[in-house]
Amino acid sequence: MSNKFYAPGEQRAAKVNDLFATIAPRYDLINDLQSFGLHRYWKRRLVRLAAGQPGERALDLCCGTGDVAFALARQGMVVAGLDFSEPMLAVAEQRQKASGPTPEVRFLLGDAQRIPFPDASFDVVTMSYGLRNLADWEAGLREMRRVVRPGGRLLVLDFGKPDNALWRRIYFAYLKSLVPLLGRLFCGDADTHSYILESLQHYAAQNGVAAKMRELQLDRVRIINLMGGIMSINYAERPR
Repeated sequence: MSNKFYAPGEQRAAKVNDLFATIAPRYDLINDLQSFGLHRYWKRRLVRLAAGQPGERALDLCCGTGDVAFALARQGMVVAGLDFSEPMLAVAEQRQKASGPTPEVRFLLGDAQRIPFPDASFDVVTMSYGLRNLADWEAGLREMRRVVRPGGRLLVLDFGKPDNALWRRIYFAYLKSLVPLLGRLFCGDADTHSYILESLQHYAAQNGVAAKMRELQLDRVRIINLMGGIMSINYAERPR
């Protein structure tokens, strides 16, 4: 499998940045189409698990166009949304202006592998569909642990690898054959969405993320599988 937007090592960040610059204008539309709208439910599930309280501070990494950041703010949290893609942040800021100013959310450009906040800055740290795209996803988890306060919650939502072999084959066939058509139709390039399967094949997915969370000595590590594991939420808490 070969995809022009996927490259290991030092070129990874530049390739992913090119990808999101290409898909940013149609990102939300294609998410709705390829997931049949279910990504909205999965993000709501993530936000419910975060259990944010009014006045708590949240950091949404790889925030994209802002879905999770806005949802956390609706819980009364003070939210920072961080992403390294300027075109994606531009869409998030346009959405914010269109719905009226949301003082509880501010967006900033930055790298999830080098988070520009001090240790123990947040009560909740989330990442949706971003860990798989990092050049070093383990560094991303270490940074999440660093910036969450003791007792705080870490949550990662991403594409998963189902344990059931038949279901995994069906799911991968869908990602290989149908999802790239959306990239061709709406972005003019099938590689924009065949990238999903390419990146997933190289990703540790929910079981590997949970193992790393335990290695980082996080507490209450859980895997919440969605639709048989085609999506998953990894949950953990930093020890008090």
